[in-house]
Amino acid sequence: MPPAAAKQRVIVPPGLVVVDKPDGMTSHDVVARVRRIMGTRKVGHAGTLDPMATGVLVLGIERATKLLGHLALDTKAYLATIRLGAATTTDDAQGEVLSTADTSAVTDEAVAVGVAKLTGRIQQVPSAVSAVKVDGKRAYARVRAGEQVELAARPVEVSRFDLLAVRREDGLELDVMVECSSGTYVRALARDLGADLGVGGHLAALRRTRVGPFDLRVVTTLEKLAEQPALSLPLSDAVAAAFPRRDVPYRQAQALLQGQRLPAAGIDGTYGVFDPDGRAIALAVDEDTATRSVVVLTTT
Repeated sequence: MPPAAAKQRVIVPPGLVVVDKPDGMTSHDVVARVRRIMGTRKVGHAGTLDPMATGVLVLGIERATKLLGHLALDTKAYLATIRLGAATTTDDAQGEVLSTADTSAVTDEAVAVGVAKLTGRIQQVPSAVSAVKVDGKRAYARVRAGEQVELAARPVEVSRFDLLAVRREDGLELDVMVECSSGTYVRALARDLGADLGVGGHLAALRRTRVGPFDLRVVTTLEKLAEQPALSLPLSDAVAAAFPRRDVPYRQAQALLQGQRLPAAGIDGTYGVFDPDGRAIALAVDEDTATRSVVVLTTT
């Protein structure tokens, strides 16, 4: 019998997969599942979602993992339900109840004033069980180990905090829409709103509807992905969608890939550099009169 043919490694193209994360899974659980589905270890995610949260989770495949740190810095949007009248250890529905209060005297006007106070540029203390690092260790890991964790307030921007609905059938629940900067914790908004109203509050439900330019219109489910493994966006399309674009001739493209600087493009922030074939070759930034690459996406 002829010798068995050597098993060839399947080449997985680089790009993004945008998943609608289901309730009950951690972001790492989703990454592990997609690694199996796509047949590669090189999978990462941009922006962690708590297990109780659902919605947009952007995953990078192969070389597209280099984009994730930059995508995680972009703005995000959420639909959330805030329950007033109970504060919890985690500022969400998964924590133990610390205190309860009657909400019957909380008026719609008071809620509107409290929401307005938490809109715009604010100082926010992250939840103690957040992923913020304290001396190199995640805050939630320190809490689980029995440590007392106190985090410092930091500046965030809540560009939109809209009250969509108020329900008083069983306590007081608010449906809200939030658009915010990276690093903003919606459960901290729920906690701080409840504290401002004097009744306590926590996050009852959360659905992320957008990360940067990627929203629910482009998501796939893990079930659909398992049936038909495919990228949501190839690498070059992902860069074009998420960053400003700069097209350069071949000579400049090669110079940039060799570590040389180009004349500045006059573009604010990080942008994608494309060669004449329309291929994204790097992410770059302008510094004074020159452009330098911050992420190289190809070697040729």
